[in-house]
Amino acid sequence: MEQMDQKIMKKLAAKAAVETLVKSGMKLGLGTGSTALPAVRHIALLLSAGNLRDILAVPTSFQTSIECEKLGIPLFTLNSREIGGRLDLTIDGADEVDSRGRCIKGGGGALLLEKIAAYASAAYAIVIDESKCNETLGLKFPVPVEVVPEARIPVTLALEALGAEVVLREAIRKAGPVITDHGNILLDIKFRDVVDPSALETEINRIPGVVENGFFTRLAPEVFIAHADGKVEHRKQDARR
Repeated sequence: MEQMDQKIMKKLAAKAAVETLVKSGMKLGLGTGSTALPAVRHIALLLSAGNLRDILAVPTSFQTSIECEKLGIPLFTLNSREIGGRLDLTIDGADEVDSRGRCIKGGGGALLLEKIAAYASAAYAIVIDESKCNETLGLKFPVPVEVVPEARIPVTLALEALGAEVVLREAIRKAGPVITDHGNILLDIKFRDVVDPSALETEINRIPGVVENGFFTRLAPEVFIAHADGKVEHRKQDARR
């Protein structure tokens, strides 16, 4: 599939999610990456046209914060008095999603704030193109694990003991590892055999030195999937896990 086709599909999925779910006055978590940013831009368009108003936005990365600043979207944090630690809705992309709505996220390195925002939200929406659908999470796309730098080797050994192949994520156009917005490193892990993402989300976070991992399994998101024929599929899950 051509890259331009994927860009168009991402825009279609993002637009559908925003126009279906976002309402004036919402406290809104805004995700990170190539699918989440089209949602941010569409929200800005609706705000400027007067079709939305009084949106209180909580970004999940420097990337999203800068985009919101450019577009004039008012920014807050989960600690802001106006937000009070809870969000009405978070919209984000994903690297892989299965039919139960379980996700791998963090390809853009923002998994920590993405998970904090998602798990602080009353509702959650994932926007993807059809290439991101996969029933066996963790075999194809790597699961990122954010780690305190000093714990790199012991965490690597513990992840290998869980059956993972572990790779330190290296930066592009910069020598050395990727450094997250919070000063940590990322270990990308894959598995040879089918795994239980829900169990691993808990198990990985028990390893001393792990800050967070990219399995998102404790939510039942609404998933908007753009297909190559231009249609957007809207999947609703039954309940929060």
